[in-house]
This record gives sequence, C-alpha cells and structure tokens, in this order.
Amino acid sequence: MRTKSHKKNVINVVTLGCSKNLYDSEVLMGQLKGSQKDVVHEGVGNIVVINTCGFIANAKEESVNTILEYVQQKQDGKVDKVFVTGCLSERYKPDLAKEIPDVDAYFGTRDLPQLLQALGADYKHELIGERVSTTPVNYAYLKIAEGCDRPCSFCAIPLMRGGHRSQPIEALVKEAENLAAKGVKELILIAQDLTYYGLDLYKKRRLADLLRALAKVEGIEWIRLHYAFPTGFPLDVLEVMREEPKICNYIDIPLQHISDSILKSMRRGTTYAKTNALLKSFRERVPGMAIRTTLIVGYPGETEEDFQLLKNWVKQMRFERLGCFTYSHEENTHAYKLSDDVPEEVKQDRVNQIMEIQSQISWELNQELVGREFRCMIDRKEGNYFIGRTEFDSPDVDNEVLVDAREHFLSLGSFADLKIQSATEFDLFAVPVDSE
Repeated sequence: MRTKSHKKNVINVVTLGCSKNLYDSEVLMGQLKGSQKDVVHEGVGNIVVINTCGFIANAKEESVNTILEYVQQKQDGKVDKVFVTGCLSERYKPDLAKEIPDVDAYFGTRDLPQLLQALGADYKHELIGERVSTTPVNYAYLKIAEGCDRPCSFCAIPLMRGGHRSQPIEALVKEAENLAAKGVKELILIAQDLTYYGLDLYKKRRLADLLRALAKVEGIEWIRLHYAFPTGFPLDVLEVMREEPKICNYIDIPLQHISDSILKSMRRGTTYAKTNALLKSFRERVPGMAIRTTLIVGYPGETEEDFQLLKNWVKQMRFERLGCFTYSHEENTHAYKLSDDVPEEVKQDRVNQIMEIQSQISWELNQELVGREFRCMIDRKEGNYFIGRTEFDSPDVDNEVLVDAREHFLSLGSFADLKIQSATEFDLFAVPVDSE
C-alpha cells in the first residue's frame, strides 16, 4: 500500500559538492520561483532535484547513494518524482539511466532550460542574476566564470563543465548590486579558474578590473578570491588587493604538488622554482596575506622522494590554510592512462602526515593571534557560541572565531570588533573589544 507522499507540488533541491554547485542550485531555485513554483533547499517536497558532484571517487559515491536514497523514497510512495542534474549526470548520463532507471530524467550541467521544462517551469532570461540564497544573508558566492581550459591530467572538470566562459563585468556588477540590496556584505568569487577571467571575452586577463568594479558596489564590504590557478597568475590583482580595503587579504590557490616531475606529469605548467617565486610575490606585495592551498598525494609515479620534498616544502612555506587529498584515478582524464601505482593505504598515510604537519603550523600561527583585535563577520549562532570569521577565513573551510553567547550578544550578519583570547589549531576564542 502506498504511504502518503510529501507536500504536493513542492520541489526539493538537494545540493552535493562544491560552492559552484550550490550557486547553480540557487540559480535553478530563482528560475523556479520566477515561474511561481514552491521550492525548498534540502527540505521536504514531493518532487526532488538532486544536483550531483562527479569530481572524485568519494563525491561520486555520495551522489549515487543520494540518488538511490530518493529512488527508494519514490518506490515507497514518499516522493512522486526524482530528477538528477549536475556534474555526475553530465559525465555518466547513459550509465546512470541504465543502472538507476527509476529516476524520472537526467540532465547535464548545461541543461537548465530542459530541466525547468520537466519541472513545468519556463526559463526566463530576465531572471539571469536572480537567485534564491541558501547561505547566511551576510555572504554569497558569485560565480564569475564557468568551465575550464586548463589541461590538468588528473581533472575531469572540463568533461563535466566544458571550456572556460567568463561572465561580463557589467552582468557581475548587476548581480552584486542585487545581492547587496538583499543584505549581502561579502562576495566570495568562485570559478573553476579565477585567473583566466576575461581572456575569452576581452582577450586579456581582467580579474583586477572586475575587482575594482565590484569594490564600487555600495553595501559590499568584503570580496574574497577562491580557486586561482598558479600558472599565468595576473600580478595586477595583488596591487588591487593591497590598495582596495574591500578586497580581503586572502587567496585560495590550489597548488597540488611541488615536485617538478609530478607537476610536469600533472600538466600544471609550472615548476618548484616558479611556484616559490609566485608565493614570494604574494607575500612581498601583500604583507599579511592568508594563503589557502590544496595538495594531492598518491598521484601516479609519486615516489617517497617526491613526497618527502612535498613534506619539507609544506614545513618551509607555513601556509595559513591547507587541505590535502588522495589522488583519485578518473576515467577519460589524461592521467588515467598512467598506472595508479601508489597503494591506497600509502596515499592515506601521506595525507595524514601532511595534515599533521599543517595542524602544528596552524596551531603556531593561531597562537600568534592571541591578544590581537580583528574585525569579524558574525555568520551564525550555534549552541552557546556566536560564530564569526576574520577577513583571513572563508566559510566552512577555515578558522572560526567563537564568542560565548552566554556572556555576550552579537548581531548575526554584522561585523564586530573582537579580541582573540585563546586559540586551538582551527578555532579562535574571542570577546567583543568593547566588553573589556
């Protein structure tokens, strides 16, 4: 017997993967709202749209499990329809349709009009730039480009997202103005590759020009850069960062490795010497900048010597923020032709070693912050704490500043001047400056 399904004609959008996927979900929901559809994000509805991630093995597994979970709910009569979109669907649509046929339809990353049609909605050009926000009101992601032209051997993103396509500066400024009007104070710029911005539209890199234009938007107080590619980095961006107070002294630049032989095989277009020269430029031109990077260990052919070089380099560079991942052998990538010859347990041990080094570095750097005052963004209240961030920290991935809510009151979505009293590896504990 069929059980009673969830609320009728409510579309529940479920997002997996990165902030770029979250942005796409927000655009989808904005279009649905524009067609007077009742839509929720990761809530309850009888129609489910799963925005999948297909980047690496763990993400693919999570996406497949989520699809299976909602297909089971459909079979149990709890939901009426299940649609799948996003990167996994773009990459494996025929296989998914064969293996999980109970999904009503699969759509790729560039099939928004068709997905809307399946949901009984129309794609409205006048809604371009309109989104339903899923983040706290004070910050929003701003996707400045889609796709990637880089040839990295390990990466399947070009297969799923296509080539690099920049959004015009005027359109991004308009979107930023709309966000500011809704109370957004911080823009987090995202793309598969920020540093390529403008080359396709304007025949030159124009990230610095974009930053200057966005900094003029009234109400926007912080602008943060995510996912910059090291090769061909436009150094005029550093001048804007140093001169314009709205640009956070922060950059997320995935470097992946430092061994010349591994970098060459990864097709990163850089070397140990060039990478170090770039990082030196960052720190000289923007003193006090926080650099976030990510690394891959266990890439095909990574020797113990390569790994020791990477370890020593991490110790030497003392990155403010660092994440490390095991190599994932992805079909149809250039590296798939290589032998995935580093055992899984060795990969994991190497991740653990890197993160142990970084944990100590983070603890030492955070101890240096004790006693200092920072202007912080207050994102949310959780349990007994108000939780905020300095300009050197991005949501979800970096340090958080915790203030005891039993003793102090802070306004959510606003800035507060806080003094750091103590610190762990990844958390700072603070009090409002005016409470001392």
